[in-house]
Amino acid sequence: MRGPWTLTAKLYTSGISFLVLALASISLTLWVTWSLEGGAAAVNEAGRMRMQTYRLALQVSGNPDPAVALVLMRSFEESIDLLRSGDPSRPLFVPWSATSHERFEKVTEKWVELREKWLRERPTPAQAARDAGEFVQLVDAFVAAIESQIARLTAILHMFQLAMMGLAIGSAVVMLYAGYLFVLNPLARLQRGLTALRQGDLSTRVEVDSRDEFGQLSAGFNDMARTLQSLYGSLEEKVREKTARLEVKRQRLADLYEVSAFMAHAASLDELARGFVRQVRGVAKADAAAVRWSDEGNQRYFLLASDNLPPAMADAESCLETGACYCGQRGEGAAIRVIAIRAAHPAPMEHCRRSGFRTVVSVPVKLHERVLGEVDLFFRTYVRLDPEERDLLDTLASHLASAMESLRAAALEREAAVAQERSLLAQELHDSIAQSLAFLKIQAQLLREAMKRNDTAAMARVIGELDAGVRESYADVRELLVHFRTRTSKEDIEPALRTTLSKFEHQTGLTARLEMQGHGIALAPDVQVHVLHIIQEALSNVRKHSHAREVTVRVSPGPSWRFEVHDDGVGFAIGSESSDSTHVGLRIMHERAQRIGATVRVESAPGAGCSVVLELPRPQEEAAEVTSEGTAA
Repeated sequence: MRGPWTLTAKLYTSGISFLVLALASISLTLWVTWSLEGGAAAVNEAGRMRMQTYRLALQVSGNPDPAVALVLMRSFEESIDLLRSGDPSRPLFVPWSATSHERFEKVTEKWVELREKWLRERPTPAQAARDAGEFVQLVDAFVAAIESQIARLTAILHMFQLAMMGLAIGSAVVMLYAGYLFVLNPLARLQRGLTALRQGDLSTRVEVDSRDEFGQLSAGFNDMARTLQSLYGSLEEKVREKTARLEVKRQRLADLYEVSAFMAHAASLDELARGFVRQVRGVAKADAAAVRWSDEGNQRYFLLASDNLPPAMADAESCLETGACYCGQRGEGAAIRVIAIRAAHPAPMEHCRRSGFRTVVSVPVKLHERVLGEVDLFFRTYVRLDPEERDLLDTLASHLASAMESLRAAALEREAAVAQERSLLAQELHDSIAQSLAFLKIQAQLLREAMKRNDTAAMARVIGELDAGVRESYADVRELLVHFRTRTSKEDIEPALRTTLSKFEHQTGLTARLEMQGHGIALAPDVQVHVLHIIQEALSNVRKHSHAREVTVRVSPGPSWRFEVHDDGVGFAIGSESSDSTHVGLRIMHERAQRIGATVRVESAPGAGCSVVLELPRPQEEAAEVTSEGTAA
């Protein structure tokens, strides 16, 4: 083989060689054993021929029975044919040799002669015995030849067995030696090399005396040792370099954390800008820094804050047109830029060069690909930024954009909260004071009519109603001023509804009925307040517009609460024009229903009265809505 002998090839070659020798020995042993088995069967068959000869001699010498004699002769001839051709199935075959062939031919010729003689004439017992004895001697000679051949085969078998024993011992010795030579010895060398390497001797090398797997492994070990030796030589220098890099990264992380912590606690945009420009200047080790804010159309940049920027330069660039100079880049493709200010290439505006700056670093402040502003760093020397410094400045600018957006969102949230409070105040005024004043207006009209009629009793009754209405309005005003919400209780909603209907009957003189169908889970106090306000608003609309004689409030508690306020008034066509007060009342009912996840539906037709249906969500749906609102928040 031209190529190197690998360990696998060596082991395969040795194993296959021993396997071929073993298979050859086993095959020869099986062949000899097969021959011995066939010879032994042939000896038995020949011995059977002796017995058949004597039986045939007795049959032909006495009172012969021709049929029996023929059967015996035929059986004898079958034995002769069997010995001649053999029988592999038993097995039975004669281990032929020159002597056995010669003696078998004599037996065959003698049998033909003896058979003709015994068939031709009847021999006397003595003569038959003599002929049979002579024939048996020939058979014995034939058997002796077979046994002699079997003895030779047995000797060959013993020789093969001894050879196989020697082969097994030799194979074991050769395999052990091959294992030592090909595996154990190279492995021991590698182990000695590893021990020396572990003890610190990096100059250790392993002898490579082959090109097999262990040779390659030894070469790899030597390469590893050389690499370790070279690395160890420059280890201290690399440790110092790594330590310096880690210190730089640690300082940058500290700076990033400090800036982020400051921006998280900044209360106003001015405080945020001033603190950020001071800290980013220290982080970048710049001579001056500025934070500019862009308008919505990215047409101008306004100077929010600066640190160590010359006053003349700050005044001149308080409002900078986009693209007018190095600072204030356009929103399309805005990215970090390092701009060298050179005398040979004058800038559009000479503020930086006149102030002694040589480099300007422009960092856009972007949020969702929208440019909000820009951070400008000014250096009096020519500087270059590595990728890590660019990433740090970009991250700081992103944090600034997030902090500015958080301040804007907080301002919008405060504005929304104020608007919500005003809306709630308007609703509370409409639900309490406005309704009471409308009632007082009606009572004042009734008082005028009673005075025209000079009806003292009616005037006294109306004055009492006016006094009760004023007291109620005063109580509502005090409640709004103190609690700014409707009074709630921990009782079930049914007593509260009955109190509301009783008050409605007393104020309007209309008949009001409450129908409760079944039982359900009690409503939460805040939900109960909104439900009561919605029902009060529906009753107020009945009083103002329906001209009804009777009002029915139907309540179905389970599985989801359902409230229906039905009157037998004149009704109206859905979608037709109605008064402003009706529009306001319906809008307030819908807004209150949305706050508790409920729906309000109005069903009416001219002459068929009106029904206001309030349906609350199931408890599972309400829980899911609360969860989704919490997640969104």
